[in-house]
Amino acid sequence: MNDARANADRWLAAARDDLDSARYLASGGRHAPACFFSQQAAEKAIKAVHYGQGARSVIGHNVRALVEKLSPRESRFDSLLDAARELDLFYVPTRYPNGLDSGTPAEAFSAAQSARAIDLAARFIDAASSALGS
Repeated sequence: MNDARANADRWLAAARDDLDSARYLASGGRHAPACFFSQQAAEKAIKAVHYGQGARSVIGHNVRALVEKLSPRESRFDSLLDAARELDLFYVPTRYPNGLDSGTPAEAFSAAQSARAIDLAARFIDAASSALGS
């Protein structure tokens, strides 16, 4: 196995771990961190594809931007751009009160939002797995 593939596999495994964490957190009513871990799962899944394409370093946390920077472009992710935009909204306000107009992250995020975020993250992991032949 080449280094690029090994690195991609590590990032994809980390994405799956984050998705498992999101599911666990949501099942315990911890919806804000479940949304954050879902965003992280999608981010790591896209980074896995970058590494699988031979990238030596992948910087950034914006899932949409990471999808758009894939080179060569992976058309399977084009249909996930709106999902990426949605998940990117969970990067800051799920963790920091100053990312919200009022209240705390625990008050701001719901079971429906965490369920949606988990579903979207799973789509990214499935697409990355397919792109990497995993």
